[in-house]
Amino acid sequence: MVEQSLWTRKITADPGHSDWYVERFRAMARAGEDLAGEARLVDALVPRHARILDAGCGQGRTGAHLHSVGHDVVGVDGDARLIAAAEQDHPGPRWLVGDLAELDLPTRGINEPFDAVVSAGNVMAFLAPSTRRPVLQRLHAHLVPGGRAAIGFGAGRGYEFSAFLDDAAHAGFATDLLLSAWDLRPFTDDSTFLVALLRRP
Repeated sequence: MVEQSLWTRKITADPGHSDWYVERFRAMARAGEDLAGEARLVDALVPRHARILDAGCGQGRTGAHLHSVGHDVVGVDGDARLIAAAEQDHPGPRWLVGDLAELDLPTRGINEPFDAVVSAGNVMAFLAPSTRRPVLQRLHAHLVPGGRAAIGFGAGRGYEFSAFLDDAAHAGFATDLLLSAWDLRPFTDDSTFLVALLRRP
């Protein structure tokens, strides 16, 4: 039995949290806020018409932008309410409910591996600690050789950056570049956010 993610525990304790989260980002979009920073970085990592896995896609904002610029996107999230919002607001990509700790897309008819994985929105910090390495191993397994992963999350959320990088290496990833934001600011010892650009050798 896979340990429940911290996100699942949160929505179990507060069933309205997912609806609040969806409406928060819908309001930001209506206000014209820039919600595509993560997607722009990932778009720069891949060739045109790449296959991209949005791991922990939430309500679909990152995968939707990548789809809009011509990529083939599959988004997976464990929260069915967020997936429903993605389907409603962003038709085009394939949105799937699924636990990243048990990710096995070939069993769902998606056999071709991905050129890139993106995991934004503090997804890694919401994983149950016992599933961190398995999730990274499953992301690694879904990439083509040489495929890239862009993973970002904030400090102070119970997952030290050094522990994450150790887990990524254990999963088979090589680290290409560490940033402190999706807008390419360099990572330093006092950074409060990490964007790790990883590669499947």
